[in-house]
Amino acid sequence: MTGWVLLLSLLILGGVLSTLGDRLGSRVGKARLSLFGLRPRQTAVVITVLTGSLISALSLGLMLLVSRQLRVGLFELNDLEARLRSSRSDLKGSRKAQRKARQQLEQARADEVEARKILADAQARASELRSTLKPLQEQTRRLEEERRRLSQDVRNRDAEIKRTDDELRAVRERISSGEAELQQLEENLLALRRGDVAISSGQPLATVTLKLDRPDQARQVIDQVLREANMQAFQQVLPGQAPDRQIILVPRQDIERLEQAIRKPGTWVVLLRSAANVLKGEGVVYAFPDVRANVAITIEGEVLSETALASKETSPEAIRNRINLLLASTLSEVRRRGSLTQGLQFDANAVNTLARQLADRNGGRVELEAVALRRSETADPVAIELRPKRKVRSAPPLQDDIP
Repeated sequence: MTGWVLLLSLLILGGVLSTLGDRLGSRVGKARLSLFGLRPRQTAVVITVLTGSLISALSLGLMLLVSRQLRVGLFELNDLEARLRSSRSDLKGSRKAQRKARQQLEQARADEVEARKILADAQARASELRSTLKPLQEQTRRLEEERRRLSQDVRNRDAEIKRTDDELRAVRERISSGEAELQQLEENLLALRRGDVAISSGQPLATVTLKLDRPDQARQVIDQVLREANMQAFQQVLPGQAPDRQIILVPRQDIERLEQAIRKPGTWVVLLRSAANVLKGEGVVYAFPDVRANVAITIEGEVLSETALASKETSPEAIRNRINLLLASTLSEVRRRGSLTQGLQFDANAVNTLARQLADRNGGRVELEAVALRRSETADPVAIELRPKRKVRSAPPLQDDIP
């Protein structure tokens, strides 16, 4: 409606201005006016042209004043076209992105369907695995029980190997001791070829356990030990003769070291040993002192050594060898602790009875132990008893939780 009103206004305005211009031109022509030195007719033409231009300018101005679309189309047409082109390009990109989004949506829906299918397969597989896992858990429980049993067997075997190693070490020590004794016997044999050996090398001539009340008593005690050793040497080397002279010779520096040792606080065991083999009739016995701290070697009821009889060891010879090995191991142990005993004290009848009982058993593994019968110190004899190892009843093992 606004466009028709504008068009009607332009027509009316154009008619009015044309009429006014025509009249103005007529009056100028009649009045024969002249402008800018022109002829009247030319002046009338100029006025007519100006009137037409005015009509056009007023018409255009009115249109621009009234119509915003005309203003925009006249002055902003290029920008609008650029914006239109940009909008079309954006629309094209948006449509392209929309198509891509639709494709992605379709792909996402397809992936969702595939994921649901995979989830269903996974759930079915999980159910199958649960049904398979139950017997496996039961098998795992049995295997764990078997592993614990095998571990216990391995620990028992390790303990048996350790005992065997200890017995082997005792046997080696016994062999070393035997070799030393063999060497001593060879030396004694050479001495026997020259005459009768009254005192062997290393043999104790006197043994005294002492504790000084005062340090100045050391010399007196040493003289007493020398007199006792001299009397023993006389009886063995010169039997039948009166001990009227000193045949024991001890280096002075050894006497001084002995005196310094026993002056110290504590209880000491002093031995005087022969330095070499001495034949009967000889007039000199060379000796050297040996001093040790007096300590407790065994206590009553203490287990000194152990061994084990295998189920196949039922013959008297095997049992006797095992018992001898236990005795040798026990002697080696007390000597390692510092005992001066030359042998062990035990009831031979009781040992023979034990051997017969072991031979009459109906197979099975038996552990033996050597137990001290009383307290003994460094210079005391060691009394022992051989007996089967007493089994200590232990609490039942706790059952492990099975998942």
